[in-house]
Amino acid sequence: MGIACGIVGLPNVGKSTLFNALTSNEAEAANYPFCTIDPNVGIVNVPDPRLKKLVDVYQTDKEVPTTVEFVDIAGLVKGASKGEGLGNQFLGNIRACDAVAHVVRCFQDDNVVHVHGGVNPLHDIDIIETELILKDVESVENRMETVNKKVRANDKDAKEEHEILGLLRTHLDGGKPARTYDRDDKAAAIIRQLQLLTDKPVMYVANTDENGVKHSNEFLTAVRERAASEGAVVVPICAKIEAEIALLDDDDRAMFLADLGMEEPGLDRVIREAYRLLGLITYFTAGKKECRAWTVRQGATAPQAAGVIHTDFERGFIRAEVMSYNDWERLGSEQSVKDAGMYRVEGKEYIVKDGDIMYFRFNV
Repeated sequence: MGIACGIVGLPNVGKSTLFNALTSNEAEAANYPFCTIDPNVGIVNVPDPRLKKLVDVYQTDKEVPTTVEFVDIAGLVKGASKGEGLGNQFLGNIRACDAVAHVVRCFQDDNVVHVHGGVNPLHDIDIIETELILKDVESVENRMETVNKKVRANDKDAKEEHEILGLLRTHLDGGKPARTYDRDDKAAAIIRQLQLLTDKPVMYVANTDENGVKHSNEFLTAVRERAASEGAVVVPICAKIEAEIALLDDDDRAMFLADLGMEEPGLDRVIREAYRLLGLITYFTAGKKECRAWTVRQGATAPQAAGVIHTDFERGFIRAEVMSYNDWERLGSEQSVKDAGMYRVEGKEYIVKDGDIMYFRFNV
């Protein structure tokens, strides 16, 4: 779908280790030509126990999970907004992504040099956020210059846009990211066109040590408090451990996780949170030949969901036969859902819900 989550952060915080762990498990990784400094792109399976349950019950021959893209963006440095450290290229890479996973170092290790001499995750977050805000201010001011020409020609729409941009610039000048700017529909449409770096949804990936994962630490606590004030999500991981887990087979992985007191790899939550952050949901098709998870945007209609399978399905859409995964799991079978009167026929206006199990009827 071309929907990607960019992995950002200062140098030496664990971005590449995280990316390599994410993409080591049967994932496709390739260079992606955003610019002359090509970041790596990994297409990663989204762990979903619902799909496994469908496969087991339908005794299907083939299981196909849905996926999410991660982009490994080179480390940003102070001054990136002015081109320091090839910042313009790397900021351009972020602009091409739809959401951001901000990796923050939350561990002490004398063998791993910190770019600013000491571990201070809040300071690190501020550096990255400041560079992104400065670049956004530049984008807003450039747009204001363009719009101002129309204002001088007495264009009413341009005057309204100029006022909105001025208020947004004041917000950014106060050190606040664009995503925290309150907006109506008109302002939202204007801001959307700017593709601002700080308007993208963010989660913090707190890269800590094994003890931090188990018991937390002062660095992780500080990041959690910061995220809570922003309404953001924090996912604590130990990238070093995750890299080891990713290389194990299923049996060894289960034993290793049990020894660590973990129910699942931390990467699983990173993947699921990125998927949610990107505004994506999953619906399923299920049968003996194949059980497959499909990705759609939140708010997608039934014909749009059908179009993910094949464009002909959307063009010739007649109806969708739908049951919810929760009803199916609770009642135990497709036939039981039908017997309970919970197997529905939906038309073109139906909004797909996460976990829907769907079958499409269409004309070719």
